[in-house]
Amino acid sequence: MSGSPPASARHVARHVAIVMDGNGRWASAQGLPKVAGHRAGALAAKNLIPRAKELGIKTLTLFTFSKENWGRNPQEVRDILSLILDEIQSSESELQRQEVRLKIIGALDDFPSDIAEQVRLLEAKSAHYNGLTMIFALSYGARQDITQAVSAIGHKIANGQIDPDDLDEALIAEHLWTAGLPTPELFIRTSGELRLSNFLLWEIAYTELYFTTCLWPDFTPDHLNAALDSFANRKRYFGKSRHV
Repeated sequence: MSGSPPASARHVARHVAIVMDGNGRWASAQGLPKVAGHRAGALAAKNLIPRAKELGIKTLTLFTFSKENWGRNPQEVRDILSLILDEIQSSESELQRQEVRLKIIGALDDFPSDIAEQVRLLEAKSAHYNGLTMIFALSYGARQDITQAVSAIGHKIANGQIDPDDLDEALIAEHLWTAGLPTPELFIRTSGELRLSNFLLWEIAYTELYFTTCLWPDFTPDHLNAALDSFANRKRYFGKSRHV
């Protein structure tokens, strides 16, 4: 956005998490099938990479496909899966050029084996890149994640691997899909909806929230800049007293 200070001159959100909402509504408004909206949304995500790096963002997490999305119209699900596969097959050289590290959170085994295998392969190939970490949430749900973490811890307690007295927030975090990843500082949701939609519920306890009416396919690098401007002007207290 014109007139914004450079990243070095302001407080930057190092980890930004985005709910990319509004693809279907965008397609309907254009008189196009929903899959066209998802394609446009994928392009919008790609277009953010250079600006994210320029602004000093180190980690970008995108809510790509939720656990609940499996309940959508079967044809739409097939179209989304086909698009995911296409994007995987065409993105390797771009990830290499941009030095983007790919990371997946979610129940990847829910996907057909060809998709799951190619995603894991691309994740492994990009593991040494350090330009930007892009986290894709695939078949992801925060409640499901917390549930599987508690289940894993419960089994370890039953097997004597963990002392129940050692159970704390850090131990739970170690068993989440996001283990080892930085906490999001800024949460963005597009399309005007004011919900978290089961996204990173544990991780965003103190994350700054930003909502915009812009539909995701129309979300540009300048919209990202506006969200970061909003973040830069906020005071973060983390439950501590405000000093007037």
